[in-house]
Amino acid sequence: MRYAAIILLFAVAVSVAHADIYECTDENGNRRFTNIKAEARGCKTLNLGPANTIPPPPKSSEKPARVTTPSGFPRVDTQTQQQRDAERRRILEQELNNEQKLLQQARKELADQEAIRLGSERNYQRVLDRLEPFQKRVKLHEDNIANLKKELSGMR
Repeated sequence: MRYAAIILLFAVAVSVAHADIYECTDENGNRRFTNIKAEARGCKTLNLGPANTIPPPPKSSEKPARVTTPSGFPRVDTQTQQQRDAERRRILEQELNNEQKLLQQARKELADQEAIRLGSERNYQRVLDRLEPFQKRVKLHEDNIANLKKELSGMR
């Protein structure tokens, strides 16, 4: 009796989990999709078929297969690679310095605009609208600096 009750419970759960999808078209030609039977009068039932599934990726404990480089693939000697890495580091540090200067300038401009706010403007929304581009510029430079520092910290 217990097994029959469990089987009946699963059968009810499966029938509830399965829902028909209806495609409805109104007089203007607009299409609408619904799974509510009461709203689906005069609509046609869609046959969607089984859902597609993708197998899960391999577990992280499994080591990925080692990729070997083809024998004819060009190689760079160690000294050349070190020179390239040093040049890349120099360029990134230069960009970081430029971004820090631009951030200081953007913060100064924002502070100047905020000082104006205290004096003349009475409409708070106008103040926010006027300050928004300055705040966005400060945020942009802060994000750029964070990304450059992350890039520099990841170098060899």
